Amino acid sequence: MTAQQPITYDASVELAATDSAVVGLVLKGSRAHEGMTTEYSDHDLYVVVADGATTALTRFTGHRTPELDLVILSLEEFRAAGMPGFERYALARARIVLDRLDGGISQILADKARLDADEAFRKAGESLDAYANSLYRSLKNDRDGHALAARLDATDSIRFLLETLFALDRRPRPYNKYLEWELARFPLPGWDTGMLLAAVDRISGMGDVSTQRRLFTQVEAAARRAGHGAVLDAWGKDLDLMRPQ
Repeated sequence: MTAQQPITYDASVELAATDSAVVGLVLKGSRAHEGMTTEYSDHDLYVVVADGATTALTRFTGHRTPELDLVILSLEEFRAAGMPGFERYALARARIVLDRLDGGISQILADKARLDADEAFRKAGESLDAYANSLYRSLKNDRDGHALAARLDATDSIRFLLETLFALDRRPRPYNKYLEWELARFPLPGWDTGMLLAAVDRISGMGDVSTQRRLFTQVEAAARRAGHGAVLDAWGKDLDLMRPQ
């Protein structure tokens, strides 16, 4: 579509819904997250076309305006989207506009929202080790008087902390924008949401050492319960620096 001929969200939905090749319409982003829409929010719409089908909608490929980002892809491509990839969380919380597969589109989204057991265990272990690494560096830098480095490493650790906690619950980590939204509606089992968010805020903002250590004790307990003791034990005596003094 040229810049002189933009298409609106409503028009694109109407057009796609009348095309028999289209098997699904999926809306992701802020408009799929209740309460997150602002005056700047566009519509991120996936148009899912049956495998092998021919559709005139391909002329809209790459359509992007301040109101509408349109992605047209085959059913096979839609199944693979975000598996793995940065889009996984967005699709896990996407809203179905049209499902001509008798729940098939819904099931694809549900599969993206739930990591399988092996994938979750591997991801949790990798993220836990990365979290411990950033945490250790932050605490060591604080001990040695490198304040800026300590704060930067503390901030880095939050990324891996959240990857770990969500993987332990077999969920893709939400984007930072949706972290509070996600936890308010789908809390992490065994975690106090208010406490966790307050700790994340304090660590990312100040690199607070005592908060980092207190939080690590809870992460360590959860990780060991989930079978990741070997990842932690590999840190040996360095764990002493990570734990409350």
